[in-house]
Amino acid sequence: QEARRVVEGSIARDLPAWKRVTDVAGSLLALALASPLFLTMAGYVKLVSPGPVFFRQERVGYRGRPFTFLKFRTMHVNNDAAQHKAYLKQLINSDDPMEKLDADRDPRIIPGGKIIRKACLDEFPQLVNVLKGEMSLVGPRPCLPYEAQEYLRWHKNRFDTRPGMTGLWQVSGKNRLTFKQMIRLDIAYCRDMCLWLDVKILLRTVPTLIGLFFEGMGNRLRRRA
Repeated sequence: QEARRVVEGSIARDLPAWKRVTDVAGSLLALALASPLFLTMAGYVKLVSPGPVFFRQERVGYRGRPFTFLKFRTMHVNNDAAQHKAYLKQLINSDDPMEKLDADRDPRIIPGGKIIRKACLDEFPQLVNVLKGEMSLVGPRPCLPYEAQEYLRWHKNRFDTRPGMTGLWQVSGKNRLTFKQMIRLDIAYCRDMCLWLDVKILLRTVPTLIGLFFEGMGNRLRRRA
């Protein structure tokens, strides 16, 4: 209910049929191909850290509807969200690049968790969210309810489509960009959404992630030197 109140009054167009068809087909194919990776990741998380394999969290979806977001767990259990909440508020109200809070050493991360995150392997369970119709393969990243509470009215236009596993922000600079730049890209995607744009974003996602992974690992090695 908290998430719904945040975007109360939001009016969004109905989504085109092609988007749901591509989401179902794409998520089923990816789940079939990635099943060995799922089992490997689940076994690894269980091996290195006591607790559940999956991290579940409420996020804000299409038209402000809350849903349970899935990831492979890369943090120790029972972490306090206060630090993350304050950090998000600072990013929203500044022009700083949207670097992750755990960019440097973070004791909350399980062994190997940073590599898993940089390679985006923790995101694969969201294919289940896509299959259930809570997310799309392509769209804005789903935000937290306490993040949405900080949004200005125009920011809420990013809820005009289902949140995605990848999107225009991810292939246009991602954490190098500011919060305002991210929101503008999300709104541009909602306005210009078409099958060809989704295909282009999907094709650009893997090369972009590979580049960001090696860039991040290089920066980490330089900080250690």
